[in-house]
Amino acid sequence: MKTSSVVLRHLDEALAPARAASGLARPGGGWVNTIRRALGMTERELADRMGVTQSSLHALESSEAAGTIRIETLRRAAEALDCEVVYALVPRRPLAEVVTGQATARARDELERVRRTMSLEAQEVEVSEADVAERAREIVAAGRMWRT
Repeated sequence: MKTSSVVLRHLDEALAPARAASGLARPGGGWVNTIRRALGMTERELADRMGVTQSSLHALESSEAAGTIRIETLRRAAEALDCEVVYALVPRRPLAEVVTGQATARARDELERVRRTMSLEAQEVEVSEADVAERAREIVAAGRMWRT
């Protein structure tokens, strides 16, 4: 699939607020437990608001703290706490940089295979950074960054 630099740029811009919050660590007891306690709400009270048993709520809080909660379950708890669930995949680097990096790595691999093959035939070939950059641009244009 071909990648549009315009799409990458717009997605990076849209993710900027999430990137700023990506360092926000989940509290040890989980968000549901932490928010519930901050609101002065007991397990029984939140369980009643959610229409579940207290033991189900306890299991929900435990699964969230362990990182195994289902998103839909977390949404239900958030609704009962008058909160929003914010869900996003936040790239660690700008998306265009990820694409360029992947294409460059693939170009280096391809050109190194060609260089080795040529040297086996007693034909030395020098691979320059310009060659790598040109091949990387071709890989991006063809949308072949991720194929194996």
